[in-house]
Amino acid sequence: MSRPVTIFTAQFSDMPFEDFCRFAGECGYDGIELSTGGGYLDVEKAANDPAYCDSIRKMLAKYNLNLWAISNHCTGQLVCDPNNDARSDAFAPACCAGNAEAKRAWAVQNMKDTARAAKNLGVDVVTCFTGSSIWHLLYSFPPVTPETIEGGFQYFADQFNPIFDEFGKYGIKFALEVHPTEIAFDLYTAERALNAVGRREEFGFNFDPSHLFWQGVDPVKFIQAFPDRIYHCHVKDAAITLDGRSGILASHIDFGDGRRGWDFRSPGHGQVDFEAIIRELNRIGYTGPLSVEWEDCGMDRIYGAKDALAFTRKINFSPSTLQFDDVFKK
Repeated sequence: MSRPVTIFTAQFSDMPFEDFCRFAGECGYDGIELSTGGGYLDVEKAANDPAYCDSIRKMLAKYNLNLWAISNHCTGQLVCDPNNDARSDAFAPACCAGNAEAKRAWAVQNMKDTARAAKNLGVDVVTCFTGSSIWHLLYSFPPVTPETIEGGFQYFADQFNPIFDEFGKYGIKFALEVHPTEIAFDLYTAERALNAVGRREEFGFNFDPSHLFWQGVDPVKFIQAFPDRIYHCHVKDAAITLDGRSGILASHIDFGDGRRGWDFRSPGHGQVDFEAIIRELNRIGYTGPLSVEWEDCGMDRIYGAKDALAFTRKINFSPSTLQFDDVFKK
């Protein structure tokens, strides 16, 4: 299949950028999904300095890599998140630490700059988070009114429509990774988020089956629900490990701990049905990247990156161009 196989840089950003590019090229990846995390991408410089963008492209070309998407997940999180604790202080400049609205204001401008940065880098998709002002209300006790939830979706629209205006000006797609803590975390909330912004074309999804799977949502059903909104795809696996003691909410137990009720796995080592996903991506005509996002605390990441590439190449098959019984029509 012509779909390129790329690797998300976020989990490797402790490596010097050139070292990572060399590694990805030697593995045989077609390109990378370039994250702002770890200092690999300075959005403000990319938005304003074409020479800086050229230097990134030259580095990628040196190792036979290409670029189809950039990521600004952490900045996007600040736009709608309450930002009311220190966990997100590192997502914004130090001068914003402890100030929820300062973090938000910085993030809104940085997200607008991201559209121009993407244009300068020659890509047309930004993968991202949105945050959510209502995620903490997931369980409806104390009771939560429908108006409160609707207000959260309206707040998302109010915050992101000006950002999407900027994305539209530069012809860039915003691909939300449907994920817990975001305004859209499953199929129904994704539909509601789309409707909240008038189903504008700039807004679609970074399809990541792992986050849907552990919630009990069939990833194939998600693709079927939004065939024209799958703007980018992550290849990431997960496994449900409920044993009668653990819970699906994971008990405040960190990733990699065997007591958890579910955990991420390197592609091909969990329970996600990737063949069914590829068949559905073929049906909707998705030809964009399959971006490996390695997150497996039980596997060495160098081994995992190489193994994930081999797995993704294997499942990346093309649809048939004929009916199997066409030969009998002769």
